[in-house]
Amino acid sequence: MNLDRKSIETILEACDNKKAYNFVVLDVSKTSSITDYFIICSGNNEKQTVAIADEVIDKGAKEGIDFYYTEGFDTGRWILLETDNIIVHIFHKEEREIYDLESLWYDNNSIDVEQYGIKNWK
Repeated sequence: MNLDRKSIETILEACDNKKAYNFVVLDVSKTSSITDYFIICSGNNEKQTVAIADEVIDKGAKEGIDFYYTEGFDTGRWILLETDNIIVHIFHKEEREIYDLESLWYDNNSIDVEQYGIKNWK
């Protein structure tokens, strides 16, 4: 298993552990110079989005993933976690509807999260 695939799997599992939902994984490597992948998910409230982000950071650290940039913990509405080649967006469900980030990157390849053993529900 390559490093990107393992990192994506680790992040998705961490999000799933805290009941995140509506996962989207986008390969933006051909159109973005800042990262290779976006992982997007939702939480129902601010406490849940912070719990999801904390779990991603904790589980990532155990697997050697360094999130060198984080933002949004103070509000819990849109939390951003950044590694060398993956940016994780954890949205409050209302914020996700407003920003609709995935439609901005619609020309990129979406990766089926169920191949990682994650049941994707909206």
